[in-house]
Amino acid sequence: MKKFITILFLIIGIYSTTSAAYMILPMDDSQKNHLKAYGVAYWILEKEVEAWWLLNYQGGSFAFQHNPLFEKLCKKRDVSFKVIPDAQFNKILGDIGSAEVNQEAMKLEKAPKIAVYTPQENAKGEKIQPWDDAVTMVLTYAEIPYDIVYDTEVMGDQLAKYDWLHLHHEDFTGQYGRFYRSYHTYAWYRDNQRKMEELAQKLGYKKVSQLKLGVVKKIEEFVVGGGFMFAMCSATDTYDIALAANGVDICAKMYDGDPVDPKAQSKLNYDNTFAFKDFELMKDPLVYEYSTIDNSLNRKVSPEIDYFTLFDFSAKWDPVPTMLTQNHTRTVKGFMGQTTAFLKKHIKSDVLIMGENKPAREARYIHGTKGKGFFTFYGGHDPEDYRHYVYDPETDLSLHPNSPGYRLILNNVLFPAAKKKKRKT
Repeated sequence: MKKFITILFLIIGIYSTTSAAYMILPMDDSQKNHLKAYGVAYWILEKEVEAWWLLNYQGGSFAFQHNPLFEKLCKKRDVSFKVIPDAQFNKILGDIGSAEVNQEAMKLEKAPKIAVYTPQENAKGEKIQPWDDAVTMVLTYAEIPYDIVYDTEVMGDQLAKYDWLHLHHEDFTGQYGRFYRSYHTYAWYRDNQRKMEELAQKLGYKKVSQLKLGVVKKIEEFVVGGGFMFAMCSATDTYDIALAANGVDICAKMYDGDPVDPKAQSKLNYDNTFAFKDFELMKDPLVYEYSTIDNSLNRKVSPEIDYFTLFDFSAKWDPVPTMLTQNHTRTVKGFMGQTTAFLKKHIKSDVLIMGENKPAREARYIHGTKGKGFFTFYGGHDPEDYRHYVYDPETDLSLHPNSPGYRLILNNVLFPAAKKKKRKT
């Protein structure tokens, strides 16, 4: 009986609401910890409590009915909140619904099931690659749970269990990140190559590049079927390069044991790609670059003026890009990566540019649809580490709780939770 009463009180504490009050997590400059606020919103959705994402209202605020447990959680995580009467919240919804304001209230329906594609050793805290990953760092900091999957799980059709998939810093072309010139004598490089070759053989492939193509196609099935795929840095362009080079050998001898197909460039099929077109492969296998998609080698932008601008979309007409660009600023500090930025001339016309550095003719943040699903590509490695090098320490996100660049990642994480509306015509 005592156990029953305890459980009953726990249920009441979580699911009961105060009819006369709502909580709002402001996401403008008044918010003490923007990144943790996303984690609070996710936690509430996990409890199957109705929540709202108020697009363009105080920086994209979150709202839900007041509950003492939610208030306690916000205080524990140092997240700013306001408690307002029910009538005041209804007025806010009414004001947001006005045709005169560029705002919209999106109902959040469920906490998305999240997977991160990364080597399984990372699940044990044993890094086999001497660099970190912005997405796993911010998910951990925001206290948003995720599962780790890699080639075995992807090829075993495990992606169907998830709503949202992040592609860790990855080379889907089978060229081991093109680190050969600088790091092929290092133990971590040799160990990674050996493990990847063994994994390819185990899964029935002769080459790592062939395995990665199989993985890319499985991820494509996931997206076409309605999944949400998010990629950063080299996982963006190498994904499309692998699709374009379907069945064509683009790997030099030091990567797969035999030479590149001399006609590889002419055999690329850009119809297969998600986002990019008309790019040229980097012919020198020792250059730390894959193709002309990335603007890293040619951009002449000093760190002091390296910013990109987020587009201001119509919340009522274009709620999807509006969700993905919610922020407390429209100007975001740039950051480098193996793939830093996408030359606009190589972006397909049906792909939406959401953030750009116009003088440099480059896009930093793009979004598109594929079948029933969505994808977002975000250039750069770490939004709070301008030029992240191999062996650099992880970023301490407690020092950057209001990072605009990291907010863009978390917008994508919550995006699958929103009830989608058809574009108005």
